[in-house]
Amino acid sequence: MRLRNVSFLTVLLFGLCGLVSLSWYTAFSSSRGDVVDIYQREFLALRERLHSAEQENLRRSKELNLVLEEIKRAIAEKQALRDINRTWSSLSEETRLKLWNVSSSKNVLQLPSIFHHLPHLLNREDSLLPAVHLGQGRTGVSIVMGVPSVKREVHSYLTDTLSSLVSELSAAEKEDCVIVVLIAEADQQYASSVADNLKRLFPAEIQSGLLEVVSPSVHFYPDFSRLRESFGDPKERVRWRTKQNLDYCFLMMYAQSKGTYYVQLEDDIVARPNYFTTMKNFALQQPLEEWMILEFSQLGFIGKMFKSLDLSLIVEFMLMFYKDKPIDWLLDHIMWVKVCNPEKDAKHCDRQKANLRIRFKPSLFQHVGTHSSLAGKIQKLKDKDFGKQTLHKGHANPLAEVTTSLKTYQHFTLEKAYLGEDFFWAFTPVAGDFIRIRFFTPVRIERYFFRSGNIEHPGDKLFNTSVEVLPFDVSPEIQLLNQTVNVCLCVFQNIQAEKEALTEGREKTPKYHRTEDGFIRIGTFQNGIAEGEVDATFGPLEAMRLSVMTDSPVWVILSEIFIKKAE
Repeated sequence: MRLRNVSFLTVLLFGLCGLVSLSWYTAFSSSRGDVVDIYQREFLALRERLHSAEQENLRRSKELNLVLEEIKRAIAEKQALRDINRTWSSLSEETRLKLWNVSSSKNVLQLPSIFHHLPHLLNREDSLLPAVHLGQGRTGVSIVMGVPSVKREVHSYLTDTLSSLVSELSAAEKEDCVIVVLIAEADQQYASSVADNLKRLFPAEIQSGLLEVVSPSVHFYPDFSRLRESFGDPKERVRWRTKQNLDYCFLMMYAQSKGTYYVQLEDDIVARPNYFTTMKNFALQQPLEEWMILEFSQLGFIGKMFKSLDLSLIVEFMLMFYKDKPIDWLLDHIMWVKVCNPEKDAKHCDRQKANLRIRFKPSLFQHVGTHSSLAGKIQKLKDKDFGKQTLHKGHANPLAEVTTSLKTYQHFTLEKAYLGEDFFWAFTPVAGDFIRIRFFTPVRIERYFFRSGNIEHPGDKLFNTSVEVLPFDVSPEIQLLNQTVNVCLCVFQNIQAEKEALTEGREKTPKYHRTEDGFIRIGTFQNGIAEGEVDATFGPLEAMRLSVMTDSPVWVILSEIFIKKAE
């Protein structure tokens, strides 16, 4: 019995062990199966990634091949273009124009363009781009004024002309116009030097957009050596008038999109006061479709106004005959073509042209130059309709004693200029010369204005000259004491400024410079004009002074003195 029980227990024990072993085996087999599945899935994912990477590699390889082909093609095209340019340059202008006509459009009919009249422009892509361009690109104004300028052998009037045009504009008028200066010279070094000089003399006008300076590319002009002589003019004059026509065309093409009206001027003129508003109002009073040219001067191509919409027609006509006749003849021919009947007489033609060419009187511009842009030519043309030239402008200034170290020429005294009776004219100033205005009683001054030069002698200006004021002192003793203090203060301010500069690591510039004799420098002459406000903290002034700081190359004229008292 006991043996049977032991056998039973043994069998039971083996059964339990077998059951446990089976469970463990089953669990182990199941776990092993999961691991295999994981490995299998990771292997499949890895194979998929390798396949994707292979496909991406193939795609990028194709792209790189395409890029390489593009680079090879671009290099080949560039080399071919060089070969074409060499071949193109060897062709005649007639052949080049024919090839350009064939390649420019699929249409059978071709419209003429500037390349038909100036086929040499096809030689360079930049032939129509300005070589010099200075300005803000202002557009949308009422009037664009074009001023072509060339290098003159004797004297340049350009800065005087610009000073006259700018000084006669009000603040509102300056916002409604553009003055475009064309430096019509192939010498790019000269053109750049003139542009730099104008930038120095008229910084505010250029920065605001009022003044722009351009110069054509050296490749804009054709070969003038092939011109034929005509109308008895020598070859040099034919070249001069031919180039002048092209200068006008370039200027008109540049200005066309900038404003409603275009006014052609020259670089040796002066303007009448209120000229801008006068031109604008006169143009607005005309029937829109009737006129073609409004004349504000009877001389040459000065003061001629066109509608900007008409400039394309005018330029096209000028380009067709630029080698044949001067500009004034070509303008007359345009009007003849538009309105004259060949079956009628000359008087009828003149009456018809008068509807297109309307004259305004009195003239708004006067020609002042005597040395023409044509070498060796002297011209003393004056517009009789300009009226009597105003050589000075008078104002009611505070009572004062005026003195000067300058040597007066004839009867053009400083006293007469201060009283507004005439202008002051003196021989060449040197450093240290002065013009002093000492008031009879101390007076508070709000602002000042001094103009040097005049219409007949625009170059006789004050250069490098300062405007100074002397605040009033109550007694001679205090005045002497203050002068001594001012000298010490001047030295102290310089030492203090240097000390602060060293301390702060920067330069310190005082607002006003005080001279050793007590005057305070408040302004300088720019382009022949000095103007500005007087600081109210100065109080009543005892005197004002113009001090010449460097030797001048010319005589000097003071044509306007205006000292406005504070109210």
